[in-house]
Parts: sequence; C-alpha cells; structure tokens
Amino acid sequence: VTAALMALEDALDLAHFKSLLEQRAAELDRLLGDAESRSQSVELDQSKVGRLSRMDALQQQAMNDAIRGRARHERVRLQLALKRLHEGEYGWCNHCGELIAPGRLEFDPATPLCITCANRTESS
Repeated sequence: VTAALMALEDALDLAHFKSLLEQRAAELDRLLGDAESRSQSVELDQSKVGRLSRMDALQQQAMNDAIRGRARHERVRLQLALKRLHEGEYGWCNHCGELIAPGRLEFDPATPLCITCANRTESS
C-alpha cells in the first residue's frame, strides 16, 4: 500500500485537485442560487398573462428545473470526490482499483472511474 500511495502522490497533485473540486462546488452553489432566485410559479390566470407569455414562462421554469437537477447531481459527485480525497482514496478507480490518469481527473476531477471502466460501463 505504501508504494501505491507514493505512486499516487508522484502522479497527482492532490492539493490542485482539491482546489478544482472546491472551485467547481462553489460555482455550482452560485448556479443553484441563481436558478432558485429565477424559479417562480407560473401565473395560471390567462386574463393577467397572455397564452404565449405563459407558455414561455412554463418553458423557462422547466429549463430552470432541469438546470437545478443537473447541478444538484454534479454537486453530489463533487462531494463524493472530496470525501474520497479526505479518505485517501481519491484518484483510484472505484471499480478496478487502478490509478485514474491525471489528464482524466483534470478534465473531470469528480470522476470515480478510470477510462477503461467508464467505457465498459457505457457500453453495457
């Protein structure tokens, strides 16, 4: 295990990835806050709001709901990655236990899988 930990420290700058994870979490928190502030109930009274305006409002509300859902999902992924980092498991594939390529973590610091296992998961 010691040699494996040394390999991880040599391959990954954990402080860098912690910073990336925290920055992305903060960005998502801002996005969620903005989406929450824009999320308002749609007025159903057509005498006050025209039909097209109401349809636009419903569409905007649905888009905001979708954005919030994706942002919440990504926030959970980031929290799990930070948990793995604090537990000393960050950078290792959750499936096969191999080291995740630093370039893959740079692209998606919250990824729990190496590229091989991710490809297998997608193709099955």
